[in-house]
Amino acid sequence: MKRASYALFAAIVLLAACAPLETYYKPGVPVAQLNRDTTACEVKALRDVPVTTLMRRRPPIYVPGNRTCDAEGNCVGHYGYYVPGGFETYDPNVGLRLRVERQCMADKGYAPVSIPVCPDSVARAAHARATTRMPDLTERSCVIRNPDGTFQIVTRG
Repeated sequence: MKRASYALFAAIVLLAACAPLETYYKPGVPVAQLNRDTTACEVKALRDVPVTTLMRRRPPIYVPGNRTCDAEGNCVGHYGYYVPGGFETYDPNVGLRLRVERQCMADKGYAPVSIPVCPDSVARAAHARATTRMPDLTERSCVIRNPDGTFQIVTRG
């Protein structure tokens, strides 16, 4: 069981390394300040638009019966049946909470950005370090994700 959990965790980490960096951006701001502002806005959004867990029933699905016949024309009918729909939970406030968070960050001067992952050749050539202050972004900017969870934004040459 532990081995499967580790394998799943490793797969998630590998997939995250391939995804662009989705973050808020304000040129020149220290990453530590960005993290503090993001946390403050997430807390504000959660306070202003709390989680509301609702439950709904999914409808059952009817699988119709069929008839099978052999080469001699002998047929057998099979009854249809229902597959239970079950229940699901959801939070109808997710979208509004995200809008409140984004508005809070916009009020602080941030804009949401998506920074693509650097090609392997750029990542191998860069000196490993973490970005501590948000640089000016260009269309040539890309991100290198570090194993410790930090990131490095570089401009491809």
